[in-house]
Amino acid sequence: MSQPVNRVVLAYSGGLDTSVILKWLQQTYGCEVVTFTADLGQGEELEPARAKAEMMGVRPEHIFIDDLREEFVRDYVFPMLRSNALYEGLYLLGTSIARPLIAKRQIEIARAVGADAVSHGATGKGNDQVRFELGYYALAPDIRVIAPWREWDLTSRTALIQFAEQHQIPVPKDKRGESPFSTDANILHTSSEGKVLEDPWEEVPDYVYSRTINPEDAPNTPETITIDFERGDAVAVNGEGLSPASLLAKLNDLGRAHGIGRLDLVENRFVGMKSRGMYETPGGTILHLAHRGIEQITLDRGAAHLKDELAPRYAELIYNGFWFSPEREMLQAAIDHSQAKVSGTVRLKLYKGAAHIIGRRSPNSLYSEKVVTFEDDAGAYDQRDAEGFIRLNALRLRLLGRRDGR
Repeated sequence: MSQPVNRVVLAYSGGLDTSVILKWLQQTYGCEVVTFTADLGQGEELEPARAKAEMMGVRPEHIFIDDLREEFVRDYVFPMLRSNALYEGLYLLGTSIARPLIAKRQIEIARAVGADAVSHGATGKGNDQVRFELGYYALAPDIRVIAPWREWDLTSRTALIQFAEQHQIPVPKDKRGESPFSTDANILHTSSEGKVLEDPWEEVPDYVYSRTINPEDAPNTPETITIDFERGDAVAVNGEGLSPASLLAKLNDLGRAHGIGRLDLVENRFVGMKSRGMYETPGGTILHLAHRGIEQITLDRGAAHLKDELAPRYAELIYNGFWFSPEREMLQAAIDHSQAKVSGTVRLKLYKGAAHIIGRRSPNSLYSEKVVTFEDDAGAYDQRDAEGFIRLNALRLRLLGRRDGR
């Protein structure tokens, strides 16, 4: 420890790990701990975290439990969905996109209470330590970061429980045995990894899933819905206008009922290893498909194809923790510019684990039945023009062919 820490803001869930961290910070650094618990729609009762923090000596005015659901969806999830970002072509980045908001709010609280450090409960093997800390340093370059998992010698679940018992920290009964897997949840998704999921050959057990029913057990009758978009953002479901968080929650319910949004993925972590995770993103999966559907008729080919080239880079930046980087902001500006005319309605059919686009319409549509029809187009398209188009595009190929004797 190069310099004393007087006050630290801890990202606190109220669970075993962060409760141990709270006490460890008080003991190891002799500092005052301020707790911050973010409500991102994870579906858990958060008030017990307040009582637990008070029991462990945190002053009531230094316990922050903030409802960030609307900000999360409006300012983080929706901008990401505008980009059509998928990490490694599949992952909708549900955990990754939550970290910059948590980091931002932690720094805001640190400034408000005069803290000189922040702390998190991410381990030294995962991506989250990178995401949190890149966010901290981007917003507060001189902040002190304390990462207990990289400092302490509590290297096992048994050691954590022993520490908790020694310091009268309540240990829930379900934490005393070896947890079969770990989870992270917010309004966008639930991720599960570790233990029973570590063998990539073994199928994910049914009991791991919490956000979706088994597609095999989903209704035998499809459900048709509509989603309205304005400038690239969803604003209504089945004609009912909803706030960003309420809209995503509505689609989560629909996706859950039809078993939509399950993903079994072996991904490449930023820190270098491969990991196997199971993700459930019911509403996000529907929104991603619907957004691509409205873009199909409102985006010009050049803009659409350029977006598809930018999306993997954008996804990688979010996954690796660079939300507050200038390159992400530059990409966001280009993506948002492309969404000016992305308004209209998409109709989807939900059925047994999948969402299918069955219709789309927009006042800004570039689709012309008159031009594309197989019937008489009344002069809208002169098919003879295609000959010159083809010959010009073939010119370099013909020159190459003559040179190379093809």
